[in-house]
Order: sequence, then C-alpha cells, then structure tokens
Amino acid sequence: MADTSTLSAPRIKPKVGRDDRIMRAFILVIGLYLVVTLALPLYTMLSKSFNTYSFDLTRFEIQIDKGDGWGETITPQTLNEATGKYKPEDLKTSSDGRLSVVSMIEGFSFRAKTLYRLRNIEAGGAFLSGSERVTDSEWHEYTSNEFRRVVLKPVKATGLDNFVQYFSNPSLFNSIFNSLFIAITTTIITITLAFTFAYALARSRMRYKGLFRVIAMAPILVPSLLPGIALVYLFGRQGMLHDLMGDQSIYGPIGIIAGSVFFTFPHAMIIIQTALSISDARLFEASDVLGASKTKTFFTVTLPGARYGLISASFVVFNLVITDFGLPKVIGGQFNVLAVDIYKQVIGQQNFEMGAVVSVVLLIPALLAFSIDRIMQKKQVALLSSRSVPYEPKVNKRFDRIMFSYALLVGGLIVGTLAVCQYAALIKFWPYDLTLSLTNYDFDVMDGGGWGSFYNSIKLAIMVAIIGTVVVFTGAYMVEKAPGFGLGRGIFQFLAMLPMAIPGMVLGLAYIFFFNNPDNPFNFIYGTLAILVICTVTHFYTVSHLTALTALKQMDKEFESVSASLKQPFYKLFSRVTVPVCLPAILDISIYLFVNAMTTVSALIFIYSPDTTLASVAMLNMDDAGDIAPAAAMGMMIFYANSLARLIHHFASKGLYAKTQAWRKR
Repeated sequence: MADTSTLSAPRIKPKVGRDDRIMRAFILVIGLYLVVTLALPLYTMLSKSFNTYSFDLTRFEIQIDKGDGWGETITPQTLNEATGKYKPEDLKTSSDGRLSVVSMIEGFSFRAKTLYRLRNIEAGGAFLSGSERVTDSEWHEYTSNEFRRVVLKPVKATGLDNFVQYFSNPSLFNSIFNSLFIAITTTIITITLAFTFAYALARSRMRYKGLFRVIAMAPILVPSLLPGIALVYLFGRQGMLHDLMGDQSIYGPIGIIAGSVFFTFPHAMIIIQTALSISDARLFEASDVLGASKTKTFFTVTLPGARYGLISASFVVFNLVITDFGLPKVIGGQFNVLAVDIYKQVIGQQNFEMGAVVSVVLLIPALLAFSIDRIMQKKQVALLSSRSVPYEPKVNKRFDRIMFSYALLVGGLIVGTLAVCQYAALIKFWPYDLTLSLTNYDFDVMDGGGWGSFYNSIKLAIMVAIIGTVVVFTGAYMVEKAPGFGLGRGIFQFLAMLPMAIPGMVLGLAYIFFFNNPDNPFNFIYGTLAILVICTVTHFYTVSHLTALTALKQMDKEFESVSASLKQPFYKLFSRVTVPVCLPAILDISIYLFVNAMTTVSALIFIYSPDTTLASVAMLNMDDAGDIAPAAAMGMMIFYANSLARLIHHFASKGLYAKTQAWRKR
C-alpha cells in the first residue's frame, strides 16, 4: 500500500531570488508604462464616445426686474419657445459648447437698467459668468451688461446617441464603405505586385538583385503624403501627364489607391520574400521527377509554401491603408474615409465625442484584421527541417529576362515617383516658371512650418530610437528570461502586442482625452516633445518587441543556468553576453524606430504644439496652405535624412558585427 504521507506532500515552490524579484519589477514597471500610455488613454477615448452633451433649458430659472420688482420665475425654455431662436437639434453640442442666455430674450439691450437673476434648479447644472463657473443652486444677480456675458453649459449624458447620429448620417456612414473599398482594392493590387517582385528576387537568377531590393524599400523612408504630392504633379489639373487621365480625376479613389500601393509595397514585399526564401529544394526536385509542369509546381508547391506569408502581408497592407490619414488628406478630394473623418470632426468641428465615435468604428476593422492575422500565424507550421536543402534557382534566360524587365519597371516607377517630387521641389513655380532654384527649401517663410520642424523631427527620431530601443529590448528580455510569473508575463505580452492593432489617429485622439485632462498627474507633458516621444514609442512598440523576442529566443537558456551556477547577477549576463549577441537586432530596432518617427503623421497630428511642429506635420500644413512644392521639398528632406540614417546603420552594423559576431563564423 502506498505511503499516503508521500502522496499528499505539499508542492514545493521554487525559491524566488533577488534577480527574479528585480526582473519581475522591471516587467511591472514597463507594463505600467504601457498601461499609462496605451490602455488608459484608449479606455478614456472609448468612454468619451458614449458621452453626449446637450443644453437642457429646463434646468435653469430666470427672474427679470425692469424696475418694478422681480417678475415671475421662468425658464430659458419658455423664452426660447417665445422667440423660436433654437430648434431641438440646435441644442445638441460638443463638450465645450456654450449657449448665450440673452440670445433668447426679445429686445435685450446691455445698456438697459434691467436686472437679471439666474440659478441652476438643482446642484450639478452649470453656467458661466465671465470666467467663473457656477454650479450651485443659489440665485445670482447681474446687471444687463454683466448678464450678456452669462452662458449656459451643456448637460452630459451617457448612451448610444453619438453612434445613432453617426450611422444615421449618410455622408459619415459612407466613409466606412469607402475605407473598406480602398483598403481591399489596394491590398489585392499590392499583394499581386509585391508577390511577383519577391518571386523575381527569390526564384530567378536575374542581375542586380541587391539594387532592386534597395529600391523596393525606398517608400518606407518617406511619409505617405509624398506619393500623393507626386501624383498631383503627374496627373493633377496641371500635371505633366494630365491628358492620360481623360475624364477621370486623380483626386479621389484612384489617387488614394495608387499612392497606397506605393507606400505599402515594401511592407508586403519583404514579408512575401521571407516566406519564399524559406523553401525546401527537395520539394521542387520531387515535382520535377514526377513530371509536373512549372504551372502545377507553382500552384502545388510554391503558393502553399508561401500562403502564410501572403496572408500576413495582406493583413499588414489592409491595416496600413485603412488607418492611413496623410495620403487621403492630400489627394482624397471629396472622397471621405474614416481616418480623414476623425480629423474633420476633431480639428474642423471641434466635436471630440464624434471623433471618438469614428475612432471606435475605425478600430473594429483594424482589430479584426490583426486578430485574424495572429490566428493564422499560430497555425503556421515549420517548413524547414534539419534535413532541408536550401532552394537555389536554376538559370533560365527567358524567365530571368522577364523577371528583370518586371523588376526594372517597378523599380523605375518607384524611382520616378521620388524623382518627380525632387524635381517639383527644385522648380520656382509650376508650371509657369520651371527655373531650377532652392526657393522651396526656404521653409522659414512658408506657412505650416519652418526648418525648426525638420530639426524637431531629427530630435524626436533620435530620442525615440534611443529611449524606445532601451525600453523595448529591456522589456522583451525580462519577459522572455524571467522564470515563473506567468500571469504578469501574459498581461505584459498582451499589452506589448496591442499597439499593432491601434491606428495612429485613434492613439493620438486618445492622448488628447487622457493627457489633456488637468486632473491627470501626467498633464505636464502635454504639448511638449516628451509626449510625442512617448506616443511614437508606444505606437511602434509591437514590431520592435517581436524583433527583440526573435533574437532572444535564439539564445540557449543554458546561458542563464551557467550564470546562476557561477552566482553572477543577471545584469552582468545581460550586459556582457545578451546585448553583444543580440546587437544586430538592437540596431535593427533603433533604425526602425528612427525611420518611423521621421515619417509618421497620423499618431502625432493631434498632440503636437506650435513649439514641437514636426517635418511630416509641416508637410501637411504646407499642402493645406497651397505650398505644394515646399511640401515636396520637406518630404525629400525626410527621405534624405532617413537614407543617411540607413547608411550609418549599415556601416555601423557591419563594423560592430565584425567585432561582436565573430563567434558565428567559427
């Protein structure tokens, strides 16, 4: 018979050491950072979307003394019914609305000696007398001159009225269809073009592959506004190739789709190329032995092997397009999309609650696409085993010439688009004075932003690259290497993955609601460069986090075991082993953050201040002001700055790789 005392012995939990506590503390601190900079702002924005504001005229009482004593007590509603000044729909407002009382009084004169008294019927109502906010239920007396400055404040309610209003407005509701149409159409075109280009790089023996790969990545280095500006110069009303458009206009869906294909092409190409490069040559040899045709091999071997890459690239492109703001703003014309609707509601109409509603609507397809992509990635199985043989394409002169011609065409379109922008930036006044000049680079005399904006972007990008890399890599290390603490690590991973599904404009609007609240202890960073750094790091956190995790997973856990047996603290292992081994990934994270900080528009358009205007935002402001050529010049400055950063990154990586990664060659 078994010893019951042995079977019922309590489970012994591993002892939590000093290093473990420090690593868990790091996880909590960085997790708290993500809560404050991501979760709480999004929750605040979501709650705002359910807030409605309207003037309830029955909540106030008025008495008037024309010299014969105070008259009967009446409400502003009674006055309004007598004059017919405001209709019920006029009394709906945004949270900062104000309604003048005197506008409802027939024959009011601020010079009259009439006296007025006003009060809230119950505490909780509010009206303003000058800058004084009155919320009590006592009578307050005013002269005619004082009373003209008294305004009523709206009453807050919670419900679905904002959503009902949004979906009952045909023009706003059409934005959903427009956004989906643009995103789906662009995804189909981009994936087709990117797959063919990636196929040329991975499956042909054409020449100049390295050059074509560099050219294909160029659109990543520019803001999404720049292809829109190039399309205006090419196909606009006074464009170089305007006659090719016939009766069609580049301002609208055609322009948005064409520009979207340009700036999403490299994102799709690099994912698909990675999928195509992971191929087992034995499968193609088996197909040849069985006598399968090239077409059948393509559909039975190539496509199935790359399907997860195609799916992932499709959702990446879909998310990029449906959440993009800059390009539709520049070339969309009257064709409304969700991202531009948010901008119009917030900046144009100061209706923040309706902006929050549109943000919630935009969040749904973005989250759905992200969720499906994550599910498909989990189903992906390993395509390479230890016995796999790397695929090496064979020489096929006819096929190689076709692939080279295609790559040359795509590369020419990319280079040509950038060349058009550079040409536009160098001419004095298109199309009347084509003299080459640097006048358009005199940003300090342009509306929308000067050279200070460009320098602000450089400072922002450097700070984001340094701070973001430290925060992201440290967080990834702690969550990957810390033993135990399953719940905390799970929550951290969820928070780290969430930014990829959040559109930039949604995050920016959420920052307004959260950080611009005077009661928020972090309100002091609002309007400073610090909030731009925080927003940018948070916005691009997910890809950086996944890059760090990929590098860390390649390190054997025996390193931690050896370090523990030698009684060395974890930070020595981190600084002397982990960081040097993962240095290539760390440099990749830094350049990724730098480039995106230079080009992003949507996440920062709501939270920059006059002192922190950025180059990408200055481009938008210049375009709004009609200074299209200076906007193109600023866009090219961003391109050159990012190109220089990539070159520095390349040579720095090469030098550091030779010093720190020599062990890989042994």
